[in-house]
Amino acid sequence: MGRAWVEVEKKILSLLHGHKTRTRLLEIHAHFLRHNLHRSNQILAHFVSVCGSLHNMAYANCVFQRTQYPNIFLFNSMIKAYSLNGPFEESLLLFSSMKHRGIWPDEYTFAPLLKACSNLVDSAIGRCVHGEVIRVGFECYGSIRIGVVELYTSSCRMEDAMKVFDETCNRDVIVWNLIIRGFCKRGDVDTGLYFFRQMSVRSVVSWNSMISFLAHSGRDSEALELFHEMRDHYFKLDEATVVTVLPICARLGAVDVGKWLHSYAESTKLYRDFVSVGNALVDFYCKCGILETASRLFNEMPRKNLVSWNAMVLGMAFNGKGELGVELFEEMINEGVRPDEASFVGVLACCAHAGLVGKGQDLFATMTENHHIVPKVEHVGCMVDLLGRSGCVKEAYGLIRRIPMRPNAALWGALLSSCRTHGDVELAELAVKELKSLEQWNSGNYVLLSNIYAEEGRWDEVEKVRVLMRDKSVKKAPGQSAIG
Repeated sequence: MGRAWVEVEKKILSLLHGHKTRTRLLEIHAHFLRHNLHRSNQILAHFVSVCGSLHNMAYANCVFQRTQYPNIFLFNSMIKAYSLNGPFEESLLLFSSMKHRGIWPDEYTFAPLLKACSNLVDSAIGRCVHGEVIRVGFECYGSIRIGVVELYTSSCRMEDAMKVFDETCNRDVIVWNLIIRGFCKRGDVDTGLYFFRQMSVRSVVSWNSMISFLAHSGRDSEALELFHEMRDHYFKLDEATVVTVLPICARLGAVDVGKWLHSYAESTKLYRDFVSVGNALVDFYCKCGILETASRLFNEMPRKNLVSWNAMVLGMAFNGKGELGVELFEEMINEGVRPDEASFVGVLACCAHAGLVGKGQDLFATMTENHHIVPKVEHVGCMVDLLGRSGCVKEAYGLIRRIPMRPNAALWGALLSSCRTHGDVELAELAVKELKSLEQWNSGNYVLLSNIYAEEGRWDEVEKVRVLMRDKSVKKAPGQSAIG
């Protein structure tokens, strides 16, 4: 009987980790209930782990709550599952419940518990968990040290992270990467780069992270140089490398490097296997003005998602193909792809570039009516641009006044630019008044108003603007000019 029980247990474990587990979860549960294995903590621990990997924590919790005598293995599985899926507080509540039951934690308890604290970005609770680690003498375990370092770097407590780092003799690449990320996240990219240079062994994650941090800090040239260095060290690029470097190439105009990445992505099957790579390539070619290649890639993509459509629609706007962008947006809707906020920024930008006032107004209305998307400043900005370009300056001003959020400088700046194009001095004065309260230092607003007055022949007003700039110590930026 005991041997038969073991055989059934083995079969259930193999079913739990099979290819069809996702679709057979209820069947597997019924199977071990039928064989009276619902008291087996081993089976239950594996079952809730699989539920966690399938992001089905409601099912995992339901099974766990019906267990009369959960042991350390089952608690550990639940703590880990919640640390990956959330709510992360549940991991801590389970740890407390476990201790109240008199179950002593082991080395497999603390790593996911620390991960939950990192995800909560709660260094106070995390320090308490770290204290527990020290009290039970588990700080020497590698996975727990990694968890402690991640805890402190995630909350930018770099002094605490460095203390643990300095006490670690055998530092693996994961710990190094966490320290680098912690400094860069805090805005200290130079220190992050220093530690990157100190690494004796790097992973592809190390390179990708450092390139990304440099790029996000506005240091694109250094980021691209580091990418070339990565290639020189014969590191195999992954999808994250391609997705990180292509926007850098677009911003720097490094078309040859972007084309090389395109060739690499196709030869290594990254383009076929990762939709994010296809999206990055479409975005790159759009931003470089190579719309024909972008369109071909978009049409040939093995799989598309919403980001793919958004990139292509916005690319049409940037390249003066607004009408085609609107058609593409409508094709997306017809194919059952649900638009998001970014989709409407793209299609409204298309309308603005193509001068499609009526279409833009209709789309702006459908955002709320049909898709329940509340317009944000970016959407209003597109509409102000569209109305202003088309000479509907007063309508643009009315829209700015109607929105519930406070208009920003970009909105008033767009209106001011339209006022100059269409000679609306009265609204220009109102726009400048608002801009002065938002960005008094910006000489461009004063210069634009001065030019509007000059074009109207109101030279006394031009002089008043110049006096105002002088009184407020606003200096004209190089390249700006005031007529007259």
